[in-house]
Amino acid sequence: MVQVGKTLEATSTPIPGLLVIELPVHGDNRGWFKENWQREKMLALGLPDFGPVQNNISFNTEVGTTRGIHAEPWDKYVSVATGKIFGAWVDLREGPSFGAVFTAELDASKAIFVPRGVGNSFQTLEPDTAYSYLVNDHWSADAQTRYTFLNLADETAAIAWPISLVDAALSDKDRAHPRLADVTPMPAKKTLILGANGQVGRALVSILPNARAVDRSEFDITDAAAYETFDWGSYDTIINAAAYTAVDVAETPDGRRACWEINVTATALLARVATANRMTLVHISSDYVFDGTTEVHTEEEQLSPLGVYGQSKAAADAIVSTVPDHYIVRTSWVIGDGNNFVRTMASLAARDVSPTVVNDQYGRLSFADDIAAGIVHLLAARPESGVYNLSNDGPSHSWAEIAQQIFELVGKDPSQVAGVSTTEYFSERSAAPRPTHSVLNLTKLEVVGFRPREAREALRNYLRSSTP
Repeated sequence: MVQVGKTLEATSTPIPGLLVIELPVHGDNRGWFKENWQREKMLALGLPDFGPVQNNISFNTEVGTTRGIHAEPWDKYVSVATGKIFGAWVDLREGPSFGAVFTAELDASKAIFVPRGVGNSFQTLEPDTAYSYLVNDHWSADAQTRYTFLNLADETAAIAWPISLVDAALSDKDRAHPRLADVTPMPAKKTLILGANGQVGRALVSILPNARAVDRSEFDITDAAAYETFDWGSYDTIINAAAYTAVDVAETPDGRRACWEINVTATALLARVATANRMTLVHISSDYVFDGTTEVHTEEEQLSPLGVYGQSKAAADAIVSTVPDHYIVRTSWVIGDGNNFVRTMASLAARDVSPTVVNDQYGRLSFADDIAAGIVHLLAARPESGVYNLSNDGPSHSWAEIAQQIFELVGKDPSQVAGVSTTEYFSERSAAPRPTHSVLNLTKLEVVGFRPREAREALRNYLRSSTP
């Protein structure tokens, strides 16, 4: 008999992510009714919004019909429509819980959420049992190559089947599955880093050695056709560190088109694929989305870009904000492994050259290592999706003042650096408009547990480890 009158609740199991759900069943003289999957209520219980796309039903005539143990590369929500089963689940994912086992009886009043890579199997305890499961990917012949299987009779798992497997109804394929010692664990989904050769990209590669990092030669983010053949099922996170950053060239006809193609069109393609595959999209934004008339910028400030580059980054931010699971990391004045302002000034100092530097643009340096560390923190802490300002901390300085700090830190006279207005500096060449103030308020990031280093401390360490 189906148990009626239960309260909807979820219970964890020894297998991480495997959840048992007690379902309220309403019965009368006609039979019974239940809400088998009610998204709003299930999410409130703590189940993931796993986005089912296919509903499968296995009907089993005889008692003792046994199927499994199959671990597919997708999540499943399993329930019984009629009858009763003994279910057995084995963790076949890479990691410390590999081989963990959980068993339970399911009738129409109990369901179970089975995460990707956990082997699923059942044995019918009543005749005419219908076993139903929602899955969040479409079955395909190619997907079968990514299945992982375990033999139902594996001695390590030692599942206590109610009906001996000798007497049970099994398929020949299920009888031939390997023992646990011969199982290749299902690999965890990976992080994909785009723009791997940029300053932030290189820092991300260093801090995320198990991620896959690609540049445009391996995957052209502007090519819509490339998205159709890419193996998105192997990833759960995209970090988009690719960008067009030639802010002055972006003001030219050719530059404008190239800037928009990389910063906007490609971002729209990434947002679409991230949404379709339930992936987290991390996108790096810029202080150029503001006109700089506000001295300190919060995440809630209305965007007000001045030039083509800033407009393209603002458009990209709007696109990424439509992805259900996203982080827009807004930064400024990036310094990392590559050509940048700090290396240029240190090189001039080493050659005893006295530069003229803009003194009416104010902000903070953002070191790529700190940006990468902040991104990793967001992905680990999983705060609410949205925009997070991420630069180094400390007081605001002009470019000229930072140049003077660099000269001082490398043992040169800071008075060698002369200040000049932006208007004077660009008086003999065309240039994109720049925000006067680029300081980002870091409170939101600090609330979720990440405090970047002081910019001067990071600068000192950078100069010690970096050769101009």
